[in-house]
Amino acid sequence: MQCLLNCGIILGMATVTIPKSLAKKGDLVLIPLKEYESLLLGKKRIKTFAPTAVQKRALREARKGLVHGGYITLEQLRHGMGASRR
Repeated sequence: MQCLLNCGIILGMATVTIPKSLAKKGDLVLIPLKEYESLLLGKKRIKTFAPTAVQKRALREARKGLVHGGYITLEQLRHGMGASRR
């Protein structure tokens, strides 16, 4: 992070310098102008997940199991399946 405040970021032939005043304000996103314009105009659609009734029921059950400790870790699953670490 120190480098972002004190030096330019080199992207190919272009150098982008982020002023300290901007960097201190929080997260900063750099995207091409055309991409930004398409986001503003709503041309770019973001896919959302719309679960079916069956999926909703399965998610509710999974959340209940998680709250009550009804889960195992990935390592426990691997051990139970006899898989070795890579």
